Formats: sequence, structure tokens, C-alpha cells
Amino acid sequence: MTDRETSPKVDSFMERAGPWRAAFERLRTILLDCGLSEDLKWGQPCYSLESGNVVLMHGFKDYCALLFFKGALIDDPESILVQQTENVQAARQIRFTAADEVDRMDNVIKAYVHQAIAIEKSGAKVAFKTAEQFAVAEEFQTRLDEDTSLKAAFEALTPGRRKAYLLHFSGAKQSKTRQARIDKCLPRILAGKGLLDD
Repeated sequence: MTDRETSPKVDSFMERAGPWRAAFERLRTILLDCGLSEDLKWGQPCYSLESGNVVLMHGFKDYCALLFFKGALIDDPESILVQQTENVQAARQIRFTAADEVDRMDNVIKAYVHQAIAIEKSGAKVAFKTAEQFAVAEEFQTRLDEDTSLKAAFEALTPGRRKAYLLHFSGAKQSKTRQARIDKCLPRILAGKGLLDD
């Protein structure tokens, strides 16, 4: 383990890390050696530069990953950065299925981490899409066109609330499901509430 200061919360996380523990330990050493500070955020080991989050480690059933918060700004000469879904705008992952992959990619990982640190130091920001740039499900557009009070209520919502609804509606594969989601959310929209508001 590196001589950089470690977090007791992350120590505790590592003890419970299960099948990804060996990979996490190797990644942790790399991240600390790159000069980042560690803490546990959102239940995962998170590595920061001053107050800016740079990278997070997390595990899934089939892989574990480093998630770069501003990964969309990182040059990817190795073509290893993964966008989790089409709606993820800023973050990108490097995925691993075994601890020895981390060992083989040690220098590449360090290069990507150093690039992420340079991006954080520069103050660069990811240009997020506005609510108007998100696709509107056909079923919802029809409702907006037919009901001027619904259209006015939707347009009065904050951009973040509009985005959440648009993603929620368009995330359903079947028209019937999209229609059911819209029907369920109409009273919330008309009341000026966001998808997750109480």
C-alpha cells in the first residue's frame, strides 16, 4: 500500500468488497500514488483533487470500474472509456473483469488518471445538453400539443425537472409503457413538481 493517507471508511469498504477486492486494492494504490485524496462518497471509494471529484471505484456483477467524473473530456487513445448509457453526459468508465487486468494496464490507468487530474486543475467543464436537446417521446409530444395547460406547466418546470421527465418517458421501450408513465406523471407536472419531489 502507498504511503499516502488512506481513509478508514475506505478501509472498511475494502474489507467488504467481495469478489472485486483484489482489483480495488490495486486500483486504490494507483489512485493514491497519483496524488489524489480518498474518501467514501455515495457508498463508493472516491478520489479527489482538493474539492473536485476526479474518479470513483465501483463494482457490478460482471465487472468493476473506475468512473471518471469528467471522462467525456479525456482523450481515449486506447479506446477503453465506456459511456454507461446514452444519457450519461460527463462520466466514463474503464472496466475490469479481473485484478490481473489492472496490473497489465497499470501505465495506461495512470496516464488516464493524470489526464483527469489535469482536466480538473484546468477548471474545464463538460457542456451538458439543455432540456430542449433531449428527445421528447412521441406520446408525450402529442399530449403537450393537445393540452395547453399541460404544455405551460411543463415549460414552467426547472430544466432539471424537465430533463428527468423526458428521460423517464423516453426510457420505456414500449409505447404502452411510455403512455402509462405519462398518465401517472401528469398530476405531478400540473402541480409544478419534479419526478422525484415529495
